[in-house]
Amino acid sequence: MAKIRASRSKIFTFLWYAKGADKAARFYASIFPNSRVDRIWTLPTDSPSGPAGAVKVVDFTLLGQRFQAMTAGPHHDFNDAISIVVLCDDQAELDRYWDALLGGGGKPQACGWLIDRFGLRWQIVPAVMDEMMRDEDPVRSKRVTDAMLQMVKLDIAALEKAYRS
Repeated sequence: MAKIRASRSKIFTFLWYAKGADKAARFYASIFPNSRVDRIWTLPTDSPSGPAGAVKVVDFTLLGQRFQAMTAGPHHDFNDAISIVVLCDDQAELDRYWDALLGGGGKPQACGWLIDRFGLRWQIVPAVMDEMMRDEDPVRSKRVTDAMLQMVKLDIAALEKAYRS
């Protein structure tokens, strides 16, 4: 068996879609910089998900990180047990990703989570939030956590205010 080439990721996220994996990958690649659909191909043989050519596999890159998705019919729906986390440097970046991922029928959830129109869960969060929530001062950490729990889309200024007050 051949070794994995140096340019390939040894570990990456794989997503199973009932339909539209290629559409989802194109949608995500249109949102994030350093992103693209790398390859779309079909299984050349019959599988439990359909005849030869029915199962579509998509290799794509988001923010420079490899992903793979497959359209192979219903199996298990996405749920909150797995989500894609996007760390944002500022409110403008957070707002841009939040709004884009909600486009076309996504649903906002609590605490910076959303469900995109394909059913995938995302957490759109400020990069600084981890530091604030892990602060050694439990009072400051609690204030930030309490503020975050009251939000849908996260507000960096409000989180920082809670942290400092």
